Amino acid sequence: MNNLNDPPNWNIQPNSRADGGDGSRWNYALLVPMLGLAAFRWIWSRESQKEVERERDACRQSTVAFQRDLEAKYGAALSESRRALAQLSLELEKEQNRTASYREALISQGRKLVEEKKLLEQERARVLREKRQPLRSAYLRCLGREEDWQRRARRLLGEFEEALAERQSIFCSRLLPRSKRLEIEKDLLVRASTDPVAAELEMAAGLTDIFKHDTHCGDVWNTDRRQNGRLLWVYLKYWELMVELKKFKSVERALLGEQGGAE
Repeated sequence: MNNLNDPPNWNIQPNSRADGGDGSRWNYALLVPMLGLAAFRWIWSRESQKEVERERDACRQSTVAFQRDLEAKYGAALSESRRALAQLSLELEKEQNRTASYREALISQGRKLVEEKKLLEQERARVLREKRQPLRSAYLRCLGREEDWQRRARRLLGEFEEALAERQSIFCSRLLPRSKRLEIEKDLLVRASTDPVAAELEMAAGLTDIFKHDTHCGDVWNTDRRQNGRLLWVYLKYWELMVELKKFKSVERALLGEQGGAE
């Protein structure tokens, strides 16, 4: 069997054959390149290792320098952030103090205004109480003087309403004579011109307008006189309002006259 660890003509055995043949020469011939290759590999390994060490040192130094630079920048940024935060905190505290002072001033001013308003209301109530009794007495006296005129005006309006409703019923009727309607219209115009209350309310012009333009009638079977006519009811309401208005105007004039005399 062949010895794989000791193949023929490969091991360095100078005297492997007695006659010093070809095996010895081939062994020496192979030894030189192998030694050269081993030396090259050794030198290359040493140089490569040195190069790797140099690159590793350079990389380590670059990393350390970069890390130091980053730490310096981080420290500077952190210091700047802390200074900015401290400045903002100081400004915020000042603003809070100003806001608190302003709020306290507003609250104080509001309380002062409330007290002043309360005092003014009390003063106003006192003045009104002092004036109320004389004004109330004067108002009642004026109303008493106007009561007679009011009674006459209400009675006059009631009589005119009755006469106007009858006149409109005759106007809407086909059976009643026209002369009766004309007689009622004539009597109303005469009374409106001669009665002081009617003259003060200027009823004559309104009656003329009613007689000329109020031609409205209810249906044929209508028995309610208030369904006949439209303009007459508007004028009656207007005269009622005029009566109320004149009452208050008279009271106002009397009160102003009494206040002027008192002053």
